[in-house]
Amino acid sequence: MLVAVLAGAARATAAPAPAAIPSGAQLEAAHAVIGKITIVAKDVFDTDVKGERAWLYRTTNKLHITTRPSVIRRQLLFKSGQPYRQRLIDESERILRTNSYLYEASIVAVAWDGRAVDLEVRTRDTWTLNPGINFSRAGGTNKTSVQLEERNFLGTGQRLVLDWSQSVYRSSLTFAFNDPHFFSTWTSLGVLYANSSDGHTALFNVEQPFYALDARDAGGLYAFDEVRTDYRYDLGHEVGQFQQRQQTYQAYGGWSRGLRNGWAARWTAGGTLERADFSVIPGAALGGPLPANQLFAYPWVGFEIVEDSYEERVNLEQIERTEDVLMGIQANARIGYAPQSLGSYHDAWLLRAYAQDGLNLRADETLLGSVSASGRLEGGTLRNGILTAETRYFLRTSKNTRFFASLRGTVTENLDQQNQLLLGGDNGLRGYPFNYQAGTALALLTLEERYYSHWYPFRLFHVGAATFFDMGRTWGTDVTGATSAGLLKDVGIGLRLGSSRSAFGNVLHIDVAFPLQGGSSIERWQVLVQTQAKF
Repeated sequence: MLVAVLAGAARATAAPAPAAIPSGAQLEAAHAVIGKITIVAKDVFDTDVKGERAWLYRTTNKLHITTRPSVIRRQLLFKSGQPYRQRLIDESERILRTNSYLYEASIVAVAWDGRAVDLEVRTRDTWTLNPGINFSRAGGTNKTSVQLEERNFLGTGQRLVLDWSQSVYRSSLTFAFNDPHFFSTWTSLGVLYANSSDGHTALFNVEQPFYALDARDAGGLYAFDEVRTDYRYDLGHEVGQFQQRQQTYQAYGGWSRGLRNGWAARWTAGGTLERADFSVIPGAALGGPLPANQLFAYPWVGFEIVEDSYEERVNLEQIERTEDVLMGIQANARIGYAPQSLGSYHDAWLLRAYAQDGLNLRADETLLGSVSASGRLEGGTLRNGILTAETRYFLRTSKNTRFFASLRGTVTENLDQQNQLLLGGDNGLRGYPFNYQAGTALALLTLEERYYSHWYPFRLFHVGAATFFDMGRTWGTDVTGATSAGLLKDVGIGLRLGSSRSAFGNVLHIDVAFPLQGGSSIERWQVLVQTQAKF
C-alpha cells in the first residue's frame, strides 16, 4: 500500500511529457518563438556509420579542422527569441549549402514546449585541403596544375590558394585569398595576383551583396588589372595573337525594401571605368585587324527582381546532393552612359540584361530557361551586341535514369574585334578540338540519357554515367575571315563521379566522344577529363 501511494505521488510531481513537435506551418500559426540554437558541425566522415570507421577515415578527420560553429551561426537569418519563420529556416539552409566547404546542411526542430522551439543546425564538412597535381583534358588539349589550396582555413571559411598551372594559353603562378565574412560580417574580401608567362593579373574586391531575399542594402568596390596574350582560332588552330591590357574599376551601392509578397526588388547605382589597350606582338601574326583601344567611364543604374520560389531537388544537376533550384523568376537590367566629357573615347550607352525562369510541366518533368543580352549604343549603332538564350529540360525516365536536353543559341552584332564566338570540344561539342568553329552566331543541341547508380565506392563519391549526342554549328564570318564548317555532330559515353567528400568541383567527367562529321583532319575520338559544377 505504501509503495502504491509513493508511486502515485511520484507520478503527480513528475514533469509533463514534452509536446510533440509541430510542422513549420503549425509553429508559425502557434506564434512560436525560437529557443535554443545548437550547431552540430560534423566532420568529413561519420565514424558512427558502418563503412566509415576504418583508419583512413579516422585519420582524415584528425587531419581536418571542422568548420567553427561561429562561422555557421553567423550565416543564419534568425536568432534566439525571434518569432519562428519557416521561410528564414529554408533560406538559411540554402545559404549554408552554397559554401563549398559544406556538403550538406539542414535545420531541424528538436524540442517544443508549447511556446519556444529549439533548433539544431546540422552540417557536414568536405575535405578542403588540396595539395597535389591536377589534370584536365578537353578538345584535344591538356591543362595541368600543381597547387596548395585550402578552402576552409582553420575552419573559418576563408580560402587560400598558391597555384602553378599550365594550359595551351599560358603558365601562371597565382596567389589568392578570400574571406566571405570579413570581420564576422556579410562583407566579402578577395585579393588575387598571378604572374603569368604572358603578363599578370591583379584583383581586389570588397563587397556586401544582397545576401538574403530580405536584405536591404548592398555595396562594393572592385579593381582589376590584367596583361595577357589573346589568341585567335580557326578550326582549332591558332591563326593570330595580340597583347591586351584590361583595367576595370567599379564602385556601387544598392538598396531594397526587402521581401514583399514573395518578391524582392533591388536598385543599384554606381560608377565604372573600363579600359582596354591592344598592341602587336613582334614576330607574331595578328590573324585579323588589331582591335581598337577602348575607354569607357560611366555612371549606371540597375534594377533586379527575384521571386521567392525555390525547390529542393536531388539528382537533377548533381549526384545524390541536395540542390536548391530557383523555379521562379529572376531578372535584372543595367544601363549606363559613357560621355566623352568623362574621358570616354566615344559617347555610348552601355546596356545589359538577364532573366531566368523555371516550370514544372508534370511530375518529374522540369523546364528551366534563361536569356541574357548586352551591348553598346554608339551614334545609334549597336556594337558588341550579344544575345544568348538557353533552355534545359529534365525528364525522369525510371528510378535510376533521367533524360536531359539543352538548346543554346547566341547571336551577335558588330562584335568587338578582340572577341571571337567559338564552339568546340571545350564548350559543348565534345567530339571536336577546342575552339574548332568560329562565327557571328552559334547553336548547340545536347541530348543525354543519365544514369544514377547506387554505387558509393569507398564512401568517397557517387557514380553515374551518361550516353550523349551533341549537334551544333556556327554561322557568319568572324574577325579572322573564318567561315562555318557547317553542322557538326558527335556521340559518346561518359562516366560521372559525384564528389561527396571534397570541396574541389562537384562532378568529375570522363567522356569518350566520337565525331560524326569533319573529315580526316579530325581525330576519330576525343577523350575529355574535366571537373564541372554539374552532371
